[in-house]
Amino acid sequence: MNEVLVVGAGPVGLSAALALRAHGMPAVLLEADPKDRERPGSRALFVHRETLRLLDGMQPGLADEITSYGRTWQTRRTLYRGREVYSRTYPPASGTPPFTSLRQVDTERFLRTACERAGVEFVWDARVKDVRTTATGVVLTGEDGRVWSGGYAIAADGARSTLRSGLGIAMEGGHGEGFHVVVDVADIPGAELPLERVFHYEHPGVGGRSVMRVPFTGGFQVDLQCRDDDRQEAYGSEEAVRRWLPSVVGDGYAERILWVSTYRFLRKVAASFTDAHGRVLLVGEAAHLFPPFGARGMNSGIADAAAAADAVAAAAGAVAVGPAGAVAVGPAGAVAEFAAVRRAAALFNSAAAGKALDHLRPRRRSVRVRQRAAAALAPVLPWCGSWLEHAPYGPRGGAPVVAGGKY
Repeated sequence: MNEVLVVGAGPVGLSAALALRAHGMPAVLLEADPKDRERPGSRALFVHRETLRLLDGMQPGLADEITSYGRTWQTRRTLYRGREVYSRTYPPASGTPPFTSLRQVDTERFLRTACERAGVEFVWDARVKDVRTTATGVVLTGEDGRVWSGGYAIAADGARSTLRSGLGIAMEGGHGEGFHVVVDVADIPGAELPLERVFHYEHPGVGGRSVMRVPFTGGFQVDLQCRDDDRQEAYGSEEAVRRWLPSVVGDGYAERILWVSTYRFLRKVAASFTDAHGRVLLVGEAAHLFPPFGARGMNSGIADAAAAADAVAAAAGAVAVGPAGAVAVGPAGAVAEFAAVRRAAALFNSAAAGKALDHLRPRRRSVRVRQRAAAALAPVLPWCGSWLEHAPYGPRGGAPVVAGGKY
């Protein structure tokens, strides 16, 4: 049986390798970084229920490991210019929680351990520089001259994917204006903030900029939405964060900053999720880039990974009995279906993210007027507060399942 090459040991690549092993297929995972690499920052925080179920299908018990470590909160609050307009506390879920929140580095730790248990072969310090496909397989060449060949490759090598660019597959879309600052902050032992997610429109403590606080195991993430004309050094440096953070979360946290980063909203989808021969399957940020609101990035990437493994497994064993009883191999169909379904899901997510951006960074005065009116009416019309709560995340499109899912 030909090996399947997986490029990139982030959460999506690890999930793809794990899913391949669940199908009984040999998986070789190539990672450009060294084995002892450090991955700073929380980055992707949420692992959704549907994603947990996918992971548990790859290795039973994995979802429990992740949720036992992660945090799940029952309270969501939304404020507008210092006044609460929405608050809801949900009863604890039975069974798999609706989500769990933990730093991406911790998610990767659980996935890497699961891959090691499953017998995934890791190759570290393996930076791929070239890809070549034929009708029968794929050949990857590393910067150091090493060569790997297999029947298929799953490209999980991120936004600057070498495999995608080597295959000449374009990314289509654009980016939003302005930037956001993301800050990881450690809890103060014994004085932890309430276990709740808070979104604050036009926070008076940061000059009317919107801000969100999300807990994770051991601390919380703060996301500050800057204006189009803000200077990055005025808000995005660690020194700047020390100045504005107390007005958002209170005193005592300026010295507990773990990580500071900035990002811009990107909305891009690959023109195709596979090459002309159907031998390389694009997944995760190699295939699409979304804004973080709605937690679509990593969750949709893991759904891509599960679908890619299913497609490769089906293609490797795809046979059909012809009219004369002859057996014909037809692997291309499974990969083509993967590419079509997952690209449709990515386009859905991109459109949903666009609607969220229109709400978060409104270009039309009418949107701001609606937000202001909804905040004023929320005390007497609860649905107005609910709209303010849910609109920043865009429409939800169902579970990140392999066939027909939108994440």
